[in-house]
Amino acid sequence: MDGFSEFCWTSATPSTERPFGRQALGDILGYARVSTGDQDVAGQTMRLEQAGAIKVFTDVMSGKSMDRPGLVQLLAYARKGDTLAVVRLDRLGRSLAELLSTVTKLRENGIALLSLEEKIDTSSAAGELIFHVFGAIAHFERRLISERTKDGIAAARAKGKKPGRQPLDQSKVDAAMKLVQSNVSPVESARQLGLGRSTIYREMRRLGITRPA
Repeated sequence: MDGFSEFCWTSATPSTERPFGRQALGDILGYARVSTGDQDVAGQTMRLEQAGAIKVFTDVMSGKSMDRPGLVQLLAYARKGDTLAVVRLDRLGRSLAELLSTVTKLRENGIALLSLEEKIDTSSAAGELIFHVFGAIAHFERRLISERTKDGIAAARAKGKKPGRQPLDQSKVDAAMKLVQSNVSPVESARQLGLGRSTIYREMRRLGITRPA
């Protein structure tokens, strides 16, 4: 593999088996995801085909890429009433936020979710509750982040600090420039005065000060 995300799909003979007493009448579309260091896509594909997937869309993810063209292809192909099947939920998302985002898209498009290992099937009446649970988790996560942010701002204000980037101490910046002009390296000047290196270099560029040899 070249390290970039790739996708492909394979056709399979539809199975007559409907796992977990499924009620959906549409097609089952499989989704398998592997990393470049884990090539076990064949095992996932076989299990999805045995569960009735007529096509299996695959993403091979590099460590740097977050793109999922295989999943995008599946969602574009799927129709209302179809089911997206995965071997495990972690194949659908590498984080809770990614998983919740995908599940939300599925529900908006009328596509059911089937996870073989977790035995989740939202095509059934009982399984529909899973969508509500995922939605509640997403709402809880958003509120938790919001509350933590507010608590952090309140704590900072209680200590007399203003939230956000703190203003520079210009006297320290001036002192750092004098050190640089005295042939002290920018890195050492930043360390001595407790300033960021980027601040030193930015001020040097502003003042036209060349870096000492």
